[in-house]
Amino acid sequence: MRKLFIYLVIIPGLLFISCDKKEPLSKVVQRGLDISTRQSIYLAGELENQMEILPRTYANNELKTAGYKSWISGFFPGVLWYLYENDSLTEIRKYAELYTARVEKAKTMTNTHDLGFMLYCSFGNGYRLTSNPHYLEVLKTGAESLSTRFNEKVGVIKSWNSNGKWQYPVIIDNMMNLEMLSFVAKETNQEHFMDIANTHARTTLLHHFRPDNSCYHVISYDTITGKPHAKQTHQGYSDSSVWARGQAWALYGYTMMYRETGKPEYLEQARKVASFIKNHPNLPEDKVPYWDFDAPDIPNAPRDASAAAIMASAFIELCQLDKSSEAAGWLSLAEEQIRSLSSAEYLAEPGTNGGFILKHSVGNYNKNSEVDVPLTYADYYYVEALLRLKKLKNEN
Repeated sequence: MRKLFIYLVIIPGLLFISCDKKEPLSKVVQRGLDISTRQSIYLAGELENQMEILPRTYANNELKTAGYKSWISGFFPGVLWYLYENDSLTEIRKYAELYTARVEKAKTMTNTHDLGFMLYCSFGNGYRLTSNPHYLEVLKTGAESLSTRFNEKVGVIKSWNSNGKWQYPVIIDNMMNLEMLSFVAKETNQEHFMDIANTHARTTLLHHFRPDNSCYHVISYDTITGKPHAKQTHQGYSDSSVWARGQAWALYGYTMMYRETGKPEYLEQARKVASFIKNHPNLPEDKVPYWDFDAPDIPNAPRDASAAAIMASAFIELCQLDKSSEAAGWLSLAEEQIRSLSSAEYLAEPGTNGGFILKHSVGNYNKNSEVDVPLTYADYYYVEALLRLKKLKNEN
């Protein structure tokens, strides 16, 4: 009877205690970085001899790729630079330089607002880690190209070209491209780049947000009056819904702009957006959002790991910039997101997922494009978040 009591009562209790104990966060981060390195080396090798090609996603057991003109072209080189920063592997640096070079032609493009994604994630990280003067020249040219899309009267950088629906469309994603302008302004003492970034951020703050601090995806401006004539969506569920990655771009963008400028209105906006995300009743228990906070089929709507990765990276930075009592809450939420993204549910097993790191992201649900697949930008912000968290824990 004594043995039976031990097996039926004591041992299950010990197992429950063991299973309930959280994996130390340092191990979660290191495991995430280790798998990211293995996956990225594999993926880099797969495309090494295919000139001008960069990875985009993996769907239906097929690797999908893109060229330098795609808005996603800079993310994989950026992943490689971050992984090189983490462990200084010669093989990783070789691949980072190889894939960064494949994006260079984008520097003269003036028909896109995405040059920050394309060039700052690749050449920006490369310059930060190597001080290669050529990389800075590419960034300068890119900043000049991006600036051609700025309209002083409207006060924003044009995202997409005009069409029958929108005169001067600006999407919340565009906040992310301001970091390159700020960086080049500081490196070259060309303040007009910073002026453009600030003006765009102020105009976006004025028009892109609803009273509850959620954001519209697309604002189109009247080029004569300079005022908005349409507030709509392209990738969200509806014009009035909250597209999860758009909310992530807003959080990250205003956190970054506060870091770059010290302007309190940017910190205040970042905190407002952060509170909206943190307190939203439709944020799942694992803190990986549905593709839209208002998707009609919640809780069965697809999750967007890319939105969670962007949010986590932004929350980690925000918790260090925000000196209010809420800072600990931002970090706690980021840690929950990192734990979830680093679990078997979202983190790929080495050798699977086409070499991508995270599973379960959503590109454009409305067009049934890249739904529940890995995405290169999800990987970029996940690795960035891991490194930010690792640095933060090592400093404390």
